[in-house]
Amino acid sequence: MTDRPRTQHILASGLVALVGIWVAWLSFTGTPARAFLFPRIISVVFVALALWTFGKALLGKTRVGPGLSVIAVRNILPGIVVLLIYVFWAAPTLGFYTASTIAFFILLSFYDPAPHGEIRTWVKRVLITAGFLAVMYGLFALLLGVFTPREILF
Repeated sequence: MTDRPRTQHILASGLVALVGIWVAWLSFTGTPARAFLFPRIISVVFVALALWTFGKALLGKTRVGPGLSVIAVRNILPGIVVLLIYVFWAAPTLGFYTASTIAFFILLSFYDPAPHGEIRTWVKRVLITAGFLAVMYGLFALLLGVFTPREILF
């Protein structure tokens, strides 16, 4: 029972490392190569950090704290579901910017502790989402020139 946090840390960091390796593999095998330059750079850094964290977890050299409780997992689960829908359906179907905007708004609405019965808080969420989209577009499309999935919307 006392080893639960360490086991959780090993499993979580191992899963993150596997996802990182999968994303790196996709970025190095995707074509056209120019479209995957930015994902390659990010994925290599991501894999290095994930493997470092996984190695530390295996060796027991991390301070893992008390571990995740059932309540914490239950709170994280809706975000993971939205993320999976975003990655595997929404972005390839709706387009990167549209799907990102919808996913961000859903996550912000779900996790924002502000009251959900006031118009003022919904206006704030819409403005934050619009700002998020503007930053994403400016960063990816204008500054970095990253190719993003463009499907039925933009």
